[in-house]
Amino acid sequence: MKITGVDEIIIDRMEGGIPLIKAKNERDVYFGLGVCHGTDRAMQLMLMKILGSGTASKYLDASDEMLEVDQFLRRMNWSNNVSVELDKLDEKENELLQSYCDGVNSIFAQNIPWEFKYLLGVKGFVWTKKDCLLITRMVGFLTLAQSQGEIERLFVEMVQQGIKREFLEELFPNILDDYDETILKQIKLGEKIVPDAVKWNIGVAAFMASNNWVIAGNKTASGLPILACDPHLEINRLPTVWYETAIKFKESYIHGATMPGVPSVVFGRNNHLAWGVTYTFMDASDSWIEKCKDGKYLKDDKWHDFRIREEVIERKKGDSIKLVFYENEHGVLDGDPSQEGYYLCSKWSGDKSGANSIKSGFELGRGIKTVKEGMAIAGKVEGSYSWVFSDTDGNIGFQMSGLMPKRRKGITGFVPAPGWLSENDWQGSCDFKELPRSYNPPEGYIVTANNDLNHLGKVSPINMPMGDFRAKRIEQLIKKSDKHKVTDSQKIQYDTYSLQAELFMPIIKPLLPDSDVAKDLLNWDFCYDVESKGAFMFEMVYRSLFYEVFGDALGQELTEFLQNETSTFTDFYQKFDAILLAEKSLWFLGKTREEIFQKAIDTALKINPHKWGDVNQLTLTHLLLGGKMPKFFGFDIGPFSLPGGRATVHQGQIYNNAGRKTSFAPSFRLVTDMAENALYTNFIGGVSDRRFSKWYNNDFLNWKNGVFRRTEF
Repeated sequence: MKITGVDEIIIDRMEGGIPLIKAKNERDVYFGLGVCHGTDRAMQLMLMKILGSGTASKYLDASDEMLEVDQFLRRMNWSNNVSVELDKLDEKENELLQSYCDGVNSIFAQNIPWEFKYLLGVKGFVWTKKDCLLITRMVGFLTLAQSQGEIERLFVEMVQQGIKREFLEELFPNILDDYDETILKQIKLGEKIVPDAVKWNIGVAAFMASNNWVIAGNKTASGLPILACDPHLEINRLPTVWYETAIKFKESYIHGATMPGVPSVVFGRNNHLAWGVTYTFMDASDSWIEKCKDGKYLKDDKWHDFRIREEVIERKKGDSIKLVFYENEHGVLDGDPSQEGYYLCSKWSGDKSGANSIKSGFELGRGIKTVKEGMAIAGKVEGSYSWVFSDTDGNIGFQMSGLMPKRRKGITGFVPAPGWLSENDWQGSCDFKELPRSYNPPEGYIVTANNDLNHLGKVSPINMPMGDFRAKRIEQLIKKSDKHKVTDSQKIQYDTYSLQAELFMPIIKPLLPDSDVAKDLLNWDFCYDVESKGAFMFEMVYRSLFYEVFGDALGQELTEFLQNETSTFTDFYQKFDAILLAEKSLWFLGKTREEIFQKAIDTALKINPHKWGDVNQLTLTHLLLGGKMPKFFGFDIGPFSLPGGRATVHQGQIYNNAGRKTSFAPSFRLVTDMAENALYTNFIGGVSDRRFSKWYNNDFLNWKNGVFRRTEF
């Protein structure tokens, strides 16, 4: 396809429908990328804009559930405060950003998806520079930074329901500041992680993912670094989040994963440099306790007025809803300050961000050559990410990014601090060079997997990491050879061996009876393959352990809710594992570990064994029409068996969140050896969000079966 920009732009389809954009100037590069996103992912772009701006009740659905989504996103206010960020872009950057939007809109002007036109009555649509910034904020917060805020809110609910401090210190070691239990119990919580319908057991006096790595040339067969990246996200949706793209600009070539709505290659490589990115569990979200009366809040012995923001949510059916938000330097208040009492005010460090992320995206796209250049650029990205790099000179590196708040000495940010003391305010953000980083480490490799990386920095941004089993397993496999090839990293990405199970099974095995049911567990190889019955039986024991320990202390109903309807155990399971594996714990309520494990085993062995793949299944559902069309129409794909578990390199987690099935699993796989001008990729789904396109789900079988597409530069 040839289109007209400043000069002629050529867009060809490579294997798998991957677009190759050929342009002679930078403006045309981003115009072409906008054309590709508008052509193949118009529905995704429109839906993200509608949801992010809190207008889903107007365009999509007038249900109470959708109204809650709009209320939450209006509360975050991401779409209404971007002008200041746009002013931070220089003339050239504004020009490139506008050129991307012009490319998207050149497609929208011709046509918009039939789903919106005929089913929802949306006749016209325009993509703007503000929408690009909105997407960077949504990606940085939703499900990722959000989970940090949710676990902190859950802590407050635990205090309010009588969980004693010594129990909480065992569950959250070294991050609980000196807190006033009396004040925490008085906080009026407007939004609860655990609904009131789920009853707490107050008789306790007795008592929400990714991998990337880089291997130095002294450990590879080629003598130059190998880089691998496979971000783990919700995968049970079509289209996938990612959109694979290649760009030929002058003498440079860049190829990798883009995200529709954002004009950059998020991870990939050029002729000289490769980069991969995963999320890092930086604590960039805090809450403060506000003392309120007569619509005001106390600060330094004086009463101050809140800034009042009013929002109106239009609905397809029924009357509009008016919302009033009360804001101060600590964010948005969870409550009405005219009612005297204590409330929480919450803030995310990236709530007014985007410009530097856009700038960094443009810089990464300019054919930079060295790891040091990449680290300096990626470090300025405002979202909390772990970046790994490799270059053709043989260097490797790691850089964490994100707006890490500076807090006063002695507080971690996990426990809400009194907002009436100025000393508890954030004091700016840490310089990215203080964040965890590494350059050509002596061990010859760098691995990140949402684990604790604080030891690599001058500051400690992570206080609630995910489990470190995936990172340790990747390191274990890298150490096995000094002659790594691309195929080795590809195999690692599909590895289903659980180091978590290695820790539990020495306690479980001696307690197993000599029975046919127990043999599946006794003979298990610790792999979460779809044919494995041992993986299923281990999960039944593990689940029973949670109910035996936390169910007794918190209440069975609450534990079931946290297990089945939230990402709490999914995101932070290793914190809970530390209790389950302890020889003694207050949470055992006087019982021995062996007694608890034996009861959990006895309960689990009453369940008929199944293959792991028979119970761990997903269906890929259309983003807008999922579950609403007859199966033979082909909008939804599946069900299919998903290998892996919570602690395996190939994550395979499936759980409910807000009443909807979701997942944590590899969404896009990328491997490259800097000794060859080639990239190896596969991703779930396909390039297009058009159901009747041949690119709708064409890469699914490659993703499922471990087949990688090799693209030469």
